[in-house]
Amino acid sequence: MVFLSIPLSPVAWLFAWVFMFIASLFVLVQSSKHLTNSAENIGVYFKLPEFVTGVAILAVGSSIPELATSIASVFSKSSEIVVGNVLGSNITNIFLVLGVTAIIGKRISLKYNLMIVDVPFLIGSAFLLLLALQDLYFSKTEAVLFLAGIVIYMAYLAKVKKLKFKKRDVNIAKQSIVFVLSAALLCISAKYAVQSVVELSKILNIGTTIIAASVMALATSLPELLITIHALRKHTAELAIGNILGSNVFNSLAVMGIPAMLGTLTIPKSFVSFAMPLMIIATLMYFFMLQEKELTKWEGYLLIVFYLFFITKLFTI
Repeated sequence: MVFLSIPLSPVAWLFAWVFMFIASLFVLVQSSKHLTNSAENIGVYFKLPEFVTGVAILAVGSSIPELATSIASVFSKSSEIVVGNVLGSNITNIFLVLGVTAIIGKRISLKYNLMIVDVPFLIGSAFLLLLALQDLYFSKTEAVLFLAGIVIYMAYLAKVKKLKFKKRDVNIAKQSIVFVLSAALLCISAKYAVQSVVELSKILNIGTTIIAASVMALATSLPELLITIHALRKHTAELAIGNILGSNVFNSLAVMGIPAMLGTLTIPKSFVSFAMPLMIIATLMYFFMLQEKELTKWEGYLLIVFYLFFITKLFTI
C-alpha cells in the first residue's frame, strides 16, 4: 500500500488506519452482499434445490464477513481475532440485531415453531463452543466435529425449509463475473480489515480480540441487521428472526471450525471468561423470549441494555 511508505505522525497513523479499517469493512460488507445475490441468481439459473438458493444462502451469506475475516486472521498470524469475532458477532446478533428487530416490529408473532429443532441447534452449538473453549485450546479434532455439526444443520435445513423464489431471467455471464469479483474483493478487504485491527491495537494499546469483538463484530453483523430490517418491511419477521438464529449457528460451528482447520487458534483467557458466559446468557434469552412465539418491543429494549453492558464492560477486561 502506498501510504505505508509515507512518514506520518502517530496521530496521522491512527486516522490512516481508522480510515483503512472503515473502508475495508465497507467493502467487505458490500462484496458479501453482491456475492450472496450472485450466488442466489446462479442457483436459480442452474435450478438448484430451493435450499441452496434460499435458507442456506441467507444464513451462510450473512455470515460471510465473519468467515472471511476469521480466515484472514489465521493467515495473518492473528488468530485470536477468530474467537473475538465469533463470540462478539453472536452476542451482537442477539442483543443488538434481535433487539432492534423487536423494537421496530413492536410486537412480532411467529407461526413457525422454532423450538422443535432450530433453537435446540442454537443452544447446542453455543454449549458445544463453551465446552470446547474450557481448556483454552481448540484442536483439529474439535474443528472436524464442529464442521460435522454444521453439515447436520444444513441437512436439516435442506429437508425442512422450503422457500419459494420467483422465476426470473438470469444473465449467467454477468452473475458469474459479479461472483468472481465479489469473492476477490471479499478476500482483499478481509485481509486489510484484519491488518487494520492489528495496527490499531498496537497504536491504542488495546487487544486485537477486544476490537474484533466490538467494532468488527458490529460491522460484520450489519448484513444480519440489514436483512432483518428488510424482512420487517416486507412483513416477514420469521425470516428476520430465523436469519439471526442461522447466522449464530453458522458462526459457532463453521466460523470456528474452518479457520481451525487452516491453523492453530489462539484463545485469549480473559476475553473468553467474560464473553463466553455472556453468549450463553444471550442464547438462553433468545430461547425464553421466543417460547411463546411472540417478541415485544419491551424485550427489545432489554436486549439493547444487555448489548450496551457488553460494549462498556468489554474495554475494562
